[in-house]
Amino acid sequence: MQSKDQITAGNAARKDRMEGKAAISNTTTSCVFQLLQEAGIKTAFVRKQSDTAFIAAHCEMIPIEWVCRRIATGSFLKRNPGVKEGYKFYPPKIEMFFKDDANNDPQWSEEQIIEAKFCFAGLTIGQTEVDIMSRSTQAIFEILEKAWQPQNCTLVDLKIEFGVNVLTKEIVLADVIDNDSWRLWPAGDRSQQKDKQSYRDLKEVTPEALQMVKRNFEWVSERVELLLKTKSQSRVVVLMGSSSDLSHCEKIKKACATFGIPCELRVTSAHKGPDETLRIKAEYEGDGIPTVFVAVAGRSNGLGPVMSGNTAYPVVNCPPLSADWGTQDVWSSLRLPSGLSCPTTLSPEGAAQFAAQIFGLNNHLVWAKLRSNMLNTWISLKQADKKLRECSLHWSKVLKNLSAKFVS
Repeated sequence: MQSKDQITAGNAARKDRMEGKAAISNTTTSCVFQLLQEAGIKTAFVRKQSDTAFIAAHCEMIPIEWVCRRIATGSFLKRNPGVKEGYKFYPPKIEMFFKDDANNDPQWSEEQIIEAKFCFAGLTIGQTEVDIMSRSTQAIFEILEKAWQPQNCTLVDLKIEFGVNVLTKEIVLADVIDNDSWRLWPAGDRSQQKDKQSYRDLKEVTPEALQMVKRNFEWVSERVELLLKTKSQSRVVVLMGSSSDLSHCEKIKKACATFGIPCELRVTSAHKGPDETLRIKAEYEGDGIPTVFVAVAGRSNGLGPVMSGNTAYPVVNCPPLSADWGTQDVWSSLRLPSGLSCPTTLSPEGAAQFAAQIFGLNNHLVWAKLRSNMLNTWISLKQADKKLRECSLHWSKVLKNLSAKFVS
């Protein structure tokens, strides 16, 4: 994908050359796609190839622009008289527009997209595919919205496109996401806008005005690289009552790694060595790194409650229950003295996710992975349902044909 030193507005009714825009746009798109891809969003992006180009998987593009809005502004106000600028949508507002420059990209409904019976790379765009693109649009917007918040910048709206990967036959985020694709308001102030709207609003395009627009684009490209980083630290410390629980704890550590959260494993027993347990606790409390403790103790779990009663840090129980005594042992994790608050999850992956949800409140990279996991789980269920219905329909036709042959 090769970017150009060109800026347009109004379906190219206004068009100007802006030297350096190709490199600026390519940097922005590459960083945004890298952020989304590392979070788990399926995209066409492969890698940045040069200052002005990136490599993408071959896709057949679906001619629909998907727009997600948090704040009412721009064309939405013209199409919805009576709505004041600044109205906020909870959840974000999704709109679709058919790519047709001659007719100014008319707004389409879900029904119109389905009835168009589009087919790309062998994939027919039906209800399932429309639902996947709609859900994905909202998730992508929310991930980028969260990523811009540490920069004290409000993502107002976002325009994206999808394609069908010709090899995998999957719907993926494609095209570009650069400063032409969104509205960004620093500190939520429209007068400070840094996106292409600053070009659209020009009454007259002069060299000085284009330099102002270019500075806005540079401002965004410089800060978009910061979206790939976080100043927030996090750590999970798994305390096991015995080394025999190591395999259970290794699963927690592996799950933490999928969220990019460092995880340390320690062996200590609150029953046999409470002083050492509290010494280990103090060690992690003293270095200032936000920590979630996971207590892994079978039989009588004293580890979780002792930790919960002696630290202000979050503690979660994840007991390795046995088939023989599990129904009895679990009560030591569930029935706690008053004043203690360590929840219990039996799944090692669930313990890691619990920690990630805590850290995700202040770490947009962890939150992005959580949000992407939610989306991908939903998509897999949607596709499984479609496959099951298609299979049922197939066998129904087969049985119907067999019945017809027997009758005849």
